[in-house]
Formats: sequence, structure tokens, C-alpha cells
Amino acid sequence: MRCGEAPSKPRILPAFMQRDSALERLRHSTETFDIVVIGGGASGLGAAVEAATRGYRVALIEQSDFAKGTSSRSTKLVHGGVRYLKQGNVALVLSALRERGYLHRNAPHLVHDLSFVIPSYTWWEVPYYATGMALYDRLAGRESFGRSQRLSRTATLEQLATIEPAGLTGGVLYHDGQFDDARLAINLAQTAADHGATLVNYCACVALRKEAGRVTGIEARDLESGTEFTIQASAVINATGVFVDAVRALDDPTAPPIVTVSQGTHVVLPRRFLPGSSALMVPRTADGRVLFAIPWRGAVVVGTTDTPVPDASSEPRAFAAECEFLLEHARKYLAIDPQEEDVLSVFAGLRPLVKPVRARNTAKLSRDHTIVASASQLITLTGGKWTTYRKMGEDAVDFAENIAGFEHRSSSTTTLSIHGSSREGSAVPHLTSYGSDAAAILELAGTSPTLGAAVHPAFELLAAEVIWHARHEMARTVEDVLARRSRALILDARASIEAAPEVARLLAGELGRDQNWITDQVRIYTELARGYVLTDPASRTRPSAETTAR
Repeated sequence: MRCGEAPSKPRILPAFMQRDSALERLRHSTETFDIVVIGGGASGLGAAVEAATRGYRVALIEQSDFAKGTSSRSTKLVHGGVRYLKQGNVALVLSALRERGYLHRNAPHLVHDLSFVIPSYTWWEVPYYATGMALYDRLAGRESFGRSQRLSRTATLEQLATIEPAGLTGGVLYHDGQFDDARLAINLAQTAADHGATLVNYCACVALRKEAGRVTGIEARDLESGTEFTIQASAVINATGVFVDAVRALDDPTAPPIVTVSQGTHVVLPRRFLPGSSALMVPRTADGRVLFAIPWRGAVVVGTTDTPVPDASSEPRAFAAECEFLLEHARKYLAIDPQEEDVLSVFAGLRPLVKPVRARNTAKLSRDHTIVASASQLITLTGGKWTTYRKMGEDAVDFAENIAGFEHRSSSTTTLSIHGSSREGSAVPHLTSYGSDAAAILELAGTSPTLGAAVHPAFELLAAEVIWHARHEMARTVEDVLARRSRALILDARASIEAAPEVARLLAGELGRDQNWITDQVRIYTELARGYVLTDPASRTRPSAETTAR
């Protein structure tokens, strides 16, 4: 379609994602897509869902797997951002709280309320933080997850049984949201596909097509076969997170970088370190950040840091100093002191922050998203955070409509049910995160004792889930299954290495791979997963190029 032409009618197709057929559509399509999105993280998937639900012809490619980068490495919170309130960025907090409410309604199988406790060890902290959280409640308004309250010392210990009791005077309890980031990304990809979008992972943008100095599409390469092909588009959105400047360089090699990269690291501990149902929030660490210890999927996630890094990597590694920083703070606030050998996994993610003219501390940078267009009309969407992914997508598609000359179509995503949306739990509790798809997975598991069995004693992950991941969620590698379709890698890295051979065998049978592929996958995954084991000597080094690019 050319600029100014009417977009196509909405196509709502209740279909699962299947990579082979999607790739064929892209390779052999003679149509011009309305919008092509480069990048399959939170922002790119949000843009794809937004565009598809407005009735546009949409294609999305991702050079790795969906949510491979930052979007699967968050603190697992859907929140307004307490530290932004302290910075005085009320507009950002208001927007995020509003988006939190939308996401809670639209994906109830993945987003739920979580109570947080701020412990107090000086006389002034309870009234000070209670005042701040009362303002947080007021800003949330009808979207509130529950009212904050002051806690006595006894009540604080009831909420956090393993909090350090020495010097404890009380606490403040407030409510925010928790979610599974990678599972939400998969569901967003499915939502876009359900509304007619064509999405393919392991497909890279290697060049931009131009006519008369204007971007008119991309040159793509299927990384599994090496085949290259053209995707024509009226508008191209660059939503590649920390890699947006690399795509901008394809457009203009002289373009100055617009993002700075900051690393956030988390350590994962056994549940015994925080056995209750509430999370711990430390409002100010030595580097001025907010720190959380959060019960999540049978473990405790402690994070995060904010460390400037010079360049972006597809597989960032936590620095030893970051891990020690997190453990040091955990020991300060927990009665049971975690040691390095207690850590089940350590993972790091990179934040794309809009590059300022002057900034010494990335922790002070805003998470507002930015949309810019180059002289050739390449649209770049960057910044932001998971909670505001929907708004980022809405703004990007509004921007693309202007670029392409389309008549504006209103957004419907504030009330759009995300694929799998269900308020009913599953008979098998861990399958609840699949929402309405859980019943089909259970049916598949019931077809044979093998499919109904767990792939490893440390995990609830069923063999049937692995088959489901390959058939309906575009899982192509052992890493796709263990890192993102399930969360085994970040819940227990060592055990996930032990599970890799069985997952590889199941995938090989489903994808038509041979024994050499199984052997390679186990080796590649083992090398990657060792980087998530804190006490492994190789854990502070980046994996080889083969591991990253396959």
C-alpha cells in the first residue's frame, strides 16, 4: 500500500503462531505492508498489537527470540514507579499507574496484586514513607490495587517473617503489580497474530530499502536458512531496544547515538529467604536506587542494580561487584544471610535510556519513551518500561500514521483482551500462566504418560508444554523453552542445564531435527546457562559468538 491509501479491514484470526507458515508469507508476499516492526521485545510487540488491532497489515521480525533481551530480564513488576515519584515525575507515574490497571484487566492470568513492605529502622521513616505511599494511592485512584497502611513492628514481622529484627521499628505496606515478563511477550505476539499480523523470530534486518530517499521497506535474512528477502512497507518502526542505534546506522552511518546503556542485575534465592506472600522494598540503596526482594514462582528475586556499560550485548553478564552489592543488601535486611552458594541464578538485562546531553548517573535518567523519525522517515521507538508498553505502541502507531499518510484510526487496546486472558485458574496451578490455553496443554499432556511427566524433578515443566512451545509459540531452541517459554533458567540455572538434554530431545522430535542438532543444542545451552551460575568461573564472561547467534 502506498501513502494515503486506505488501510485494510481488521482481520481477526484465532490462530496460533507457526514460524514456517509465517516465514513463507513474508518471503513470498508481493503486497506492501502498512507497517513493519523491527524488534520483538515489549515495545515492538506493543506496536505490532496496536497496529494489527487498528486493521493495518503488519509484519514483525526479531533477530533472536521474542523477549530475548531486556524484556525477559525485568524485576517482574507492573508498577507506577515509586522512585519516579520521588524525582517529581508525576506525569510518568500517573501514566504508568493507568497502564498498570489496563494490563491487570486485559491479562489477568499473568498480572496480579502483590503487597510490598518498606521496613523502618529509624523513627522518622514510617511517617515519611507512609506519606509518599498515600500520594501513590491517590494518584492510582480507581486503578488502585489496595490502600497503603502503616505497620507496627509486630505487624511488619508478620508480613516479613525473615526480616532483620534488630532495630526494626515498624513498616509501611503498599500494593503494586507482579507479572511474568517473557510469558506476556509471547502472549502479545500471539495477540498480534490473532489479529492478522505476521511475526517471525530468528529473522534479522540487514538493510533498509529506500526510494527517493525515503524508507520503503527492509531487507531481511532468515537466520535459520540464511535466505534473504525483501519486505515492502509504508512505514518502518525500529523498536530494537538497546540496539536501536545499530538499525539507525543502517539508515544513516553518520547518525549520532541516541541511547545510553545501563545494566540491571538480579540474583535469585530459594524461597526460604522470604517465605511469606509479601515483597520487601528498600527505598534507598547506596547508589540511590530502589531495591526489591520479591517472591516469584517459588523463588525470591532480588534486584536491581544500575551499572553503566559501554556497549550493548545480546547476552549481558552480571558483574561480580553487582552480585556482591545485591547480596550485601540482602544480608542487611534479611535475618538469614544469603551466601554465594545459595544463589540459584543470576541474570542481567540492559536498559535503553534516551541519551542526555550531560548525565553521570543513569539511575537518575527518566524512563519516558521517545519516538523520532530520521530524514528518510525511519521511525525509532526507544526508552520506556514494560508497564507502559501499550502506550508506547499506541504513540508509535499514531506517529506511523502521520509518516505514511494514513487516516487516523482510534486505538482499542485499553480494553483489548490479551491472548490467553482468563480469570480462572488451572487444575494444574503452574499452568495458570497460559490462561485459556492451559486446557489444551492439559489435553495434550493426557495423551500419553510421557507428555504428562515433568522434564526434570526441579521443575513443574511438563513434556507437553515443550511440545506446545514448539507447535504454537515459535520455540526453536532449548534456550527458547528453558529461558522464556518456561522460566527454568532464571529459577535454577544448574537444574536447567540438567533438563536441557530432555528438552532438546522433545524439540528435535517436534521440529524434525537429528542427533547432531540435539548434541549442539545441549552444548550451546550449557555454555549459556553457566553464565547464570554465580559460583561458576565462567559466569562473569560473555558467551561465544556461536552461542549468541547460533
